[in-house]
Amino acid sequence: MTLWTAVLLASVICLALKAIGYLVPARWVQAPRPARIADLLTVALLAALVAVQTLAQGQALAVDARVPALLVAAGLLLVRAPFLVVVTGAAVVAALLRLWGLAA
Repeated sequence: MTLWTAVLLASVICLALKAIGYLVPARWVQAPRPARIADLLTVALLAALVAVQTLAQGQALAVDARVPALLVAAGLLLVRAPFLVVVTGAAVVAALLRLWGLAA
């Protein structure tokens, strides 16, 4: 299977799933359990994306300035700092670690 075949197949599958979604009765989607699952699934996918982007470098595991920056961001989120402060704090930590040569 070539790359373009895979892309076209994935596109057709996504379109079919979207079309099937319109056929599902509204009462099934608005029930408490599916709504809760959808909320938790969104959080889980976002957490997985953050973990992969933080720890992966190609096929290898990479522990560099991104890990302490993520820990600082998590700490700032725990104390309910504004989002701009969280992003700036994490960026400053990563930049300083790279400047001082403590992390690549």
